[in-house]
Amino acid sequence: MDLASIIGLVGGAACIVMSVLTSGGTLGGIYDLPSVFMVIGGSYAAIFICYPISKAVGMWKVFGRIFKVPDFGEKNIVINMQALSEKARREGILALEDGLDDLESPFMKMGLRLVVDGTDGNVIRAIMENEMNQCEARHMDWVGVFNNWAGYAPGFGMMGTVLGLIGMLNNLEDKSSLGPNMAVALITTLYGSMMANWIIGPVAIKLIAQNAAEMRTMEMIIEGVLAIQAGENPRIMTQKLLTYLDPVSRKAIEADVIKD
Repeated sequence: MDLASIIGLVGGAACIVMSVLTSGGTLGGIYDLPSVFMVIGGSYAAIFICYPISKAVGMWKVFGRIFKVPDFGEKNIVINMQALSEKARREGILALEDGLDDLESPFMKMGLRLVVDGTDGNVIRAIMENEMNQCEARHMDWVGVFNNWAGYAPGFGMMGTVLGLIGMLNNLEDKSSLGPNMAVALITTLYGSMMANWIIGPVAIKLIAQNAAEMRTMEMIIEGVLAIQAGENPRIMTQKLLTYLDPVSRKAIEADVIKD
């Protein structure tokens, strides 16, 4: 569970509530059901125009990823790569075929199978990098969905404000209602800004960060696969893989995989 996402959502809501209450307002004063329909419903409906229904509906599953701490198994990757490299040097490349099905990473399994099949190193790199690029393209496509939603929400907020002002101007003879009507008209702008800057926009940024971490792991796998294919010293290969990790993770793994 990613506590940072929960803290951001709950903490943001708490700050908004405290801001309203300490300024002398009431929570009921910032709630308006028509504004909810306009901003949330309207902007979400625009997503259906931009994308096929599979993406418009599937984005909620992607949204759930911000509550999970991604684990790409970097430690197991380094350990497995080192063991496989040592095995290849002792018994030959063909010996790697035994045990490939036990690997957790399909990407690593694909690369090592190409090695076992005797594929040229340049071809292996091209295939694996293309797989990685296509994976990143799919991830960024989802990021684009959220970025577009974050862009539409303030626009629908402004449309709601304009509609509210039109209604207010149509009732100028009732001067006592001008203030309350103006407040309701501005609530839609508030909702649009909150959606874009507190929820949807930050979700897109977190998805980008998770994608970057996965791409770094895939680059590490490519480096390891090519090192095994080239017959590099297992210790040197392991040092190369560790450079992809942050200092804390590297220190935790280094003691286990590098022995004198």
